[in-house]
Amino acid sequence: MSPDGWLSESIAYLGMMSILLAFLLETRDVLHSKQPLYLFLMAFGSGLLGVRAFLIDEWAFFVLEVVWCFAAVLALFSLAKTGDTGQDEASS
Repeated sequence: MSPDGWLSESIAYLGMMSILLAFLLETRDVLHSKQPLYLFLMAFGSGLLGVRAFLIDEWAFFVLEVVWCFAAVLALFSLAKTGDTGQDEASS
């Protein structure tokens, strides 16, 4: 595998693991979908997968990941603006 291919695949796996970790923690009631850590993991993971999609010319996947990343970043900014950490919802 070329160095570029290795880098592209590493980006994809890191992004995938970030999103799956957020999902696993949310389904186990460790995190809630409006908590900063969950949103960060989703934004980070989808951002990386968006980069990967761009590198391999997968445009539908690129648009999906950019929108997903943008939604998570907006939610993070909204939490920061209101000062809500989402901690109350984690144990429900």
